[in-house]
Amino acid sequence: MRPRLSRSRPELICLWFGIALRAVGLGGGAVTRSVPAMPLYFFRIRNGRYSGCADQASEFADRDLAWKEMTSVCADMAAGIARKLQENSEWHMELLDETKEPVFRIRIVAETLD
Repeated sequence: MRPRLSRSRPELICLWFGIALRAVGLGGGAVTRSVPAMPLYFFRIRNGRYSGCADQASEFADRDLAWKEMTSVCADMAAGIARKLQENSEWHMELLDETKEPVFRIRIVAETLD
């Protein structure tokens, strides 16, 4: 049986690497610093009348990095979307800011022209 670990101090978790970083100051006390937080963004996908928004936010240093991530995610999904798209329908992905207002939108539209 593995011993259960208890945490006596807060720790910061680096999600990219899965590393826990302890906040420790002089004398063993926790230190808090005022560090500007990166902007939070949410992804929302709409397909016809169906819509879903991510519950967890993603952090990006700036809008350019947020756009690059959005286009990369959309590119990974595009083939699957195109195969399932029906006539006269629309699919789109939006990147929302912290207040859940759209910042960017990518749309794929299927139209019958006759």
